[in-house]
Amino acid sequence: MFKRLPGDEARNLVSTTPDTAIVFRPAVVQTPAIITIVIFAWRCLAGLFRLALVHPVAVSSVAVLVALWRLVGWLPVVVMLAVVASGLAGWLTVDRVSFARCVAWRLLAFWRRIWVYRRHWQPVMIVSGLGRHLKGRDYLPRLVRVECDSWADRVTVRMLSGQAVKDWADRTEHLAHGFGSASCRVAVQRAGRLTLTFPRRDPLAVPIPAVPVPETATVGPVEIGTQEDGAPYRLKVHGTHVLIAGATGAGKGSFLWSTIRGLLPAVRAGLVEIWALDPKRMELSFGRALFGPRYASTPAECADLLEAAVKVMQERADRFAGHQRSHMPTTEDPFVLVVVDEVAFLTAYQSDKGLRQRITSALATLTTQGRAVGVGVMAALQDPRKEVMNIRNLFPDKIALRLDESEQVDMVLGDGARDRGALADQISPDYTRGAGIGYVRLETNPAPVRVRAAYVSDSDIRAMSRAFARGGV
Repeated sequence: MFKRLPGDEARNLVSTTPDTAIVFRPAVVQTPAIITIVIFAWRCLAGLFRLALVHPVAVSSVAVLVALWRLVGWLPVVVMLAVVASGLAGWLTVDRVSFARCVAWRLLAFWRRIWVYRRHWQPVMIVSGLGRHLKGRDYLPRLVRVECDSWADRVTVRMLSGQAVKDWADRTEHLAHGFGSASCRVAVQRAGRLTLTFPRRDPLAVPIPAVPVPETATVGPVEIGTQEDGAPYRLKVHGTHVLIAGATGAGKGSFLWSTIRGLLPAVRAGLVEIWALDPKRMELSFGRALFGPRYASTPAECADLLEAAVKVMQERADRFAGHQRSHMPTTEDPFVLVVVDEVAFLTAYQSDKGLRQRITSALATLTTQGRAVGVGVMAALQDPRKEVMNIRNLFPDKIALRLDESEQVDMVLGDGARDRGALADQISPDYTRGAGIGYVRLETNPAPVRVRAAYVSDSDIRAMSRAFARGGV
């Protein structure tokens, strides 16, 4: 039986043997050797030029040493290298920080660019789907620059035309494992360029002791802990509202008490008043003496205290209207910080409907009108769902501690926060390793910042109460 084979190439061919494939061999055109040599030489020259352009110091140093060796012999070169090594050793001994910034991290970046990123770039890009293999040719994003510091590598990448940031944000796990890092974060540098951050270690793995009480009274950003890059983290509370969300044991108390601790000198100077709402009666009650009469624990007391704060806000708004648009703390008009621990108990889990409506209305009024007249709210909760905290979007600044589900990260920090590296659902539940670690997203900067708040112990709170409570010295 004759079988006609499909395909345009074989439409006129007939096989007398059933199920027999016909193999077509394309014509092979022999490329002249001179063309192959010219192409290879051109690629070598282009590679050397690109190497000199990217690493001018390294290339010029090697070129100078080779030229000296050819001109005066190897002995002067060895002596020069010994002198340079001695100078670097002395520099390292005298000023380790500047040596690391100018020499050590640059050398590490050079090495990791070649050995880690350049070596694995093509397979990681193709396998993750960020590169394309079309008609025998690889189209890859361009590796522009690698920079290193004490804890992470920052890789600058030029995207392919037509790519979106979301394409990279959806593949952070591929990139992290492909380049041997625990995580990867994506940040937009400018149009067409991204910065990928690959941590080499976790500088926040060890708990941080309480930050010393400031010597000067200020309501400016309060130092409460440390950022991932080792710099002190200062949280703005005046002129904003802060929402802190985290599961049980995530360390919400560290943020609350570190903020209170940093404001104590201003409280003593009369520039700040801290109003505390503690429906659980377990966290803020430990330092109740610091708050004086501005402390509430029962739902009714909390409603009364919030409505009193609303009255202060409205009275100031009446006086400020037409005279000033922002608040400057004074002893006559101090900055009022309303601290609410477990706000969901008051807004969602409160059985008394009348109290729930009073509390929700007062909180909504404070968060919409309070910051311009010097009344701020810092609220902590465990469950960030909309039906639990329906005014969460009224808080400009948000902090996500350890959360139970990945979807909750975007509930707290906004859409796309987890894709940009805010992996709050992956923070360790171990108290010593994960408590107090969180991602902060500010109103002025949508990029989440990983921080760890200092741990304020019971003895620290007792010492604060003795020194700064009414009548304390």
